[in-house]
Formats: sequence, C-alpha cells, structure tokens
Amino acid sequence: MAVQIPLFISGAEIVFIMFIVVMVFGADKIPGIAKNMSKGMRQLRDATDEIKREIQNSAEKQGLDTDLTSEIKKEFDDVKKGLDDVAGTIKRK
Repeated sequence: MAVQIPLFISGAEIVFIMFIVVMVFGADKIPGIAKNMSKGMRQLRDATDEIKREIQNSAEKQGLDTDLTSEIKKEFDDVKKGLDDVAGTIKRK
C-alpha cells in the first residue's frame, strides 16, 4: 500500500515534521510507534471489511439488490454526457 501525501504539503514540511517526531519520541522508539500504528490501521481495515461483508450478507438475505454500482455508473455517465454536450457548445462559441 502506497502512502499518499496531500499535495499541499511540501517536501520541506515533511522533513520538518519528521524532525519534530524524532525530537519528541526519540529515534529508538519510532520503529515501535510505526509498528503499533500499522497494526491499528490493519485492525481498522479488517473491521470495516467485516462490516461491509455483514451489510452485504444481510442485504442478500433480505433479497435486496446489492449491485448498485451499474446504476450509479449509468447515472454518472449520463451526467458526464450532459456536461460534455454543454462544454462542446461553449467551446464552439
């Protein structure tokens, strides 16, 4: 999994933040902190995946339609087509 850094943080700011972290926690404790954070993130991801599975299983048991992605994609495509039509007329003028 790649770390995504927001575009509004520059490299110098990241270096400064890392410097503050080293000063506050010490270089010897940073690997342990990172390990605990990764464990916590993994547990959070597992919990959200389990919640999604439970919701999907419950919906399937009740006979609800769980394949909404095709309907949502169709709506997005319709909106995109409308925007392309409007943008095309603006570009021509």
